[in-house]
Amino acid sequence: MWTRQHKQRNTGRLIVPAVSALFLTYFGFHAYHGEFGIYSKYLYEAQAVELQASLDAVTAQRVELERRVQLLHDGTLEKDMLDEQARRALNLSQADEIVIMRSSLR
Repeated sequence: MWTRQHKQRNTGRLIVPAVSALFLTYFGFHAYHGEFGIYSKYLYEAQAVELQASLDAVTAQRVELERRVQLLHDGTLEKDMLDEQARRALNLSQADEIVIMRSSLR
């Protein structure tokens, strides 16, 4: 009769826990640092706040421009606004100059 004698090793008991720990480490790392992980969520939220602030600034600028354009429409035409736009378009005066209006010479 053949008998085999094996030395009892404890390494066989550590294989399954070691492989499980490796898998948990891998997936845990990617759950935090991955493309759709927890850290990316915070980055996306910070980016959303910055973009919302930018959108609010552009919206306020647009409202101001629409208000200024409304002043140039017929029926609500203001002479000061028309004069300001004409001077700016024709480049006749600078913002820091004092303009003195004279009657035209004939």
